[in-house]
Amino acid sequence: MAPQLDPMVGRYLRLKIDGVDHRIYFEEAGPKGGGGIPLVCLHTAGADNRQYRHLLADPEITSRFRVLAFDMPWHGKSTPPDGWEKTEYRLTTTSYTAAIRAFCAAMELDRPVVMGCSIGGRIVLNLAIAHATEFRALIALEAADFQQPWYDTAWLHRPDVHGGEVCAALVSGLIAPQSPPVSRHETLWMYMQGGPGVFKGDLYFYRVDGDLREKVKTIDTKVCPLYLLTGEYDFSCTSEDTLRTAAQIPGVEVQIMKHVGHFPMSEHPAKFREYILPVLAKISALSS
Repeated sequence: MAPQLDPMVGRYLRLKIDGVDHRIYFEEAGPKGGGGIPLVCLHTAGADNRQYRHLLADPEITSRFRVLAFDMPWHGKSTPPDGWEKTEYRLTTTSYTAAIRAFCAAMELDRPVVMGCSIGGRIVLNLAIAHATEFRALIALEAADFQQPWYDTAWLHRPDVHGGEVCAALVSGLIAPQSPPVSRHETLWMYMQGGPGVFKGDLYFYRVDGDLREKVKTIDTKVCPLYLLTGEYDFSCTSEDTLRTAAQIPGVEVQIMKHVGHFPMSEHPAKFREYILPVLAKISALSS
């Protein structure tokens, strides 16, 4: 029997982010003849690019889009910078934005589309605020200008607690009850494997530094189209949070996804596909 191989290819990219050397792991898939609209995918806090494996393996999407999903520094297969053992990992709006822009520049992507979920959705809003001209469209999943914290991050990095299991337990309730069990547990498995203190460091951006209230009012969707999609079962970024944010942005397209929670692309890939394909079709039409 011939080997059964997934279509995506994984590689390491060496680049500088804010002058610091990094080694970033990413996977990509796209049209067989090359080209395609670049679509950069950003994973959630404490996770990695495996959340987008179904998107990367979808021939209807990769026939038009060059899909690239990278592990943020400290996440997944991306290594922390040299000397990481002497520092506490803490994600900020500035460092997050710099990492995304550095990746796009190093890969020489021409006005890519960026899609992010959770913290990735929040930073997409910041890209729309501060760097809209660099992108042809932005897609924010499970995103709002701010959410009130509902968890205690002190539990996420303690010597007497298994951090990965606590992280998975914390987010388990954010998955919709309709999500297939296999996909549910695969999503949680990614959280169980996160590096020590990484989820906690990501949530510094989400809880404290990434407050975009008032700032989203400056977004101009005529410069760069913006799409907001949030699952109805997400109680971290609620439908009300997303709708409140959308009400401040003229021209934004917003949709509440039925039977979906906080991790649409990994917890229920088939249902997410129903919502994301029309959005990607609009973006493709604008680019043709």
